[in-house]
Amino acid sequence: MAVLNILHFPDPKLRRVAEPVEVVDDAMRELIDNMFETMYDAPGIGLAAPQVGVNKRLMVIDVSEESDQPLAFINPEVITAEGKKSYDEGCLSVPGFYEKVTRPDVIRVRALDRNGEQFEMDADDLLAVCVQHEIDHLDGKLFVDYISNLKRQRIKRTLEKEEKARLKQTASA
Repeated sequence: MAVLNILHFPDPKLRRVAEPVEVVDDAMRELIDNMFETMYDAPGIGLAAPQVGVNKRLMVIDVSEESDQPLAFINPEVITAEGKKSYDEGCLSVPGFYEKVTRPDVIRVRALDRNGEQFEMDADDLLAVCVQHEIDHLDGKLFVDYISNLKRQRIKRTLEKEEKARLKQTASA
């Protein structure tokens, strides 16, 4: 397994709509394993393939306290949604920032698992938020799209400045 590089906002690759996964094979299962390793290493509770530069409709989630309930979703879609709840959301692609986002609180999601078998599951609270957040990534959307343009631009400038400093430090090392 390998820890993959996580893209950061405003990388344009994060804005692409991901392509459906056509075949669930060993290469796809290896990507899933690498994404879990990357997510746990970050550390985070969810990761979508576009965040690691793979333009496929794949995401991994584990909202458990012990990080022992990994869930892989291939070609996920929300089929029902109800209620509304606000959560402070963060993102591995927008490191260090958290903003309140309102989303449906109870959802039903349909996807394929790591073996290509279709399943449906109900999700609420944090799991529902995480599923919707990661599906947004598959649709080229980030949680900063739910906040004001002023806040989004401030976050963008800060992350661009941090990236320039990181590149400068790497070049001088």
